[in-house]
Amino acid sequence: MEVEFTARQVNVPKALRAQAEEAMERIARILGKTARASIIFRAQRHLHIAELTVKARTQTIVAAGKADNLEAALREAIDHAELQALRYRDRQYERKRLPKEEKLLTAPPVTRAKTRAAEPEEGANNGKPTRAKARTAIAVHSFPAREAVVEPHILSSAEAIALRPMTIEEAVKDTEFRDRDLLVFRNQAGDLYVLHRRRDGQMELVEIP
Repeated sequence: MEVEFTARQVNVPKALRAQAEEAMERIARILGKTARASIIFRAQRHLHIAELTVKARTQTIVAAGKADNLEAALREAIDHAELQALRYRDRQYERKRLPKEEKLLTAPPVTRAKTRAAEPEEGANNGKPTRAKARTAIAVHSFPAREAVVEPHILSSAEAIALRPMTIEEAVKDTEFRDRDLLVFRNQAGDLYVLHRRRDGQMELVEIP
């Protein structure tokens, strides 16, 4: 990577330049070899500042570091730049992993069938030729006049009738044991009852006169 150094009111040692070039090579492996970098070292009162700018083909990274010495300021700026470069690389990987169907966010244009221009006809307006209106076919959906009635399936079951007389408590227990929602039974006096489970889960007792 091509690195340009600028020093303003500070002296930059060769070791620090070599450290910066090595860091720029790491960032170049992330962004690409065609990236270029410029580093500005300057002092502001008692602080040393390192400003770093990396320009790649589709990305520009700007980072800065402030510390008591140039080495610490450069290290802080490099950490920020590397973090931005890694985030940019991860975003590029995510875009490449998306399937083609998800990349197409816009629907294809709707094409309409071309209608043939109507031939001119001789009308009754003073013998002048008139152009007939273009006719287009419109699809009409027909709906049934009424909904189809589905006949219920009627099944006969003898398990819903108790064969022996029983009390109400016994009927409830028998219903729970059989896991049924309906039971027809008689008590000891011969009265006829219907025990059924409502939709809310409660048992309802109906006495048949």
